[in-house]
Amino acid sequence: MKELLKKIKRLLIKLSYMPEKVMFRLYYACAHNKLPCPDKLFQKWDYWIFNKKKLNFKNPQTYNEKLQWMKYYYRNPAYTPLVDKYEVRKFVEEKVGADILVPCLGIFDKWDEIDFSKLPNAFVIKCTHDSGSVVVCRDKNNWDIEAAKKKIEFGLGRNQFYLSREWPYKNVKPRIIIEEYLSNKDGSSLVDYKFMCFDGKPEVINVLTGKNNDEPNGDNFFDLDWNLMKVYQAPNTPYTLNRPVNFDKMVEYSKILSKGFPHVRVDFLQADDKLYFTEMTFFPAGGRQPFDPEEYDYYLGSLLKLPPKMR
Repeated sequence: MKELLKKIKRLLIKLSYMPEKVMFRLYYACAHNKLPCPDKLFQKWDYWIFNKKKLNFKNPQTYNEKLQWMKYYYRNPAYTPLVDKYEVRKFVEEKVGADILVPCLGIFDKWDEIDFSKLPNAFVIKCTHDSGSVVVCRDKNNWDIEAAKKKIEFGLGRNQFYLSREWPYKNVKPRIIIEEYLSNKDGSSLVDYKFMCFDGKPEVINVLTGKNNDEPNGDNFFDLDWNLMKVYQAPNTPYTLNRPVNFDKMVEYSKILSKGFPHVRVDFLQADDKLYFTEMTFFPAGGRQPFDPEEYDYYLGSLLKLPPKMR
C-alpha cells in the first residue's frame, strides 16, 4: 500500500507539469470516481487547484484548511442524514418545529415515478444527496421537461462525495424531492441568509442576493449587528441590505440547529416575510474557496475548534 501511495504522489507531481487540458481531464476523472485516488491525496490536489497553495494537513490554521482536516479525520455519522435534503427535515421539525420547512410536494426514487399532472403550476425539483442538481419550474406548461429530466438523472447517478471528498454525502440515498416554489409577491428575488455557526454560536452571515438580472448581484458578509463586512469569497457588488424582519428568529434557530457541531452553516430564505429553513452545510464551498482578504480565512479558522479524530 505504501508503495502504491508513493507512485500516486509521483504521478501527481508529474501532473503539475502536464498541459492544463490533460491535467483537468485526469482531475475530472478522479472527482467522478472514474479513476481511483486516495482521499487525502485528492484533497491536497483539489486544494492546490482552487487555492494555488499547499494544504497544511498536519497543523491546519485557516478555516479552509480546518474544513479539509475535518473532511478526512472527523467522520461523525450524525452528519449523513443532515446533508440529506429530505431527512434533515425530521431534525429541523424536532428541534424548532415544522412551520419553517418549505412544503414538500413529494419524494421519489426515480424520475418516472413523478406524476406531473398532480403538481401545481410552479415547483422546485432537486436531488436529496448532492449540490447543484436543482430545477426550478415557474410554469409547468412552458418549461423544458426533457432538459429537467436530464439534469436530475445526471444528479441521481453522481456521488457528491467524490467531487471534493465531503464524506457525509458518501452514503446518502439518491432520491428526488419536490418542494413548493417560493416567491415574493412583488417579483423581487429571494435572499439567501447563510449563518456560519461554531458549536451553537452564529458568528457571521453570508448573504446572497441578485438572482434576477435586474437586481444587484451580491455575495456579501454581515456581522451579527448587521454591518456589512469588507470580506469576499466571490465576485460581488458590495451594498447595504436592509436587516430582514425575521433576523432574530434566524439567529435563534441557527443557535439551536448548530449546537453540538464544531461548525455548520445554517441557511434560510425569507419569502414575503415568511421564514423558511433550506439546508445545513458542514463544508461550505468544499473548504476550498479563498477569502479576500486572506486574514479572514485565519480569523474563521480561529473560531473552529477541531474535535478529536474519528478515524
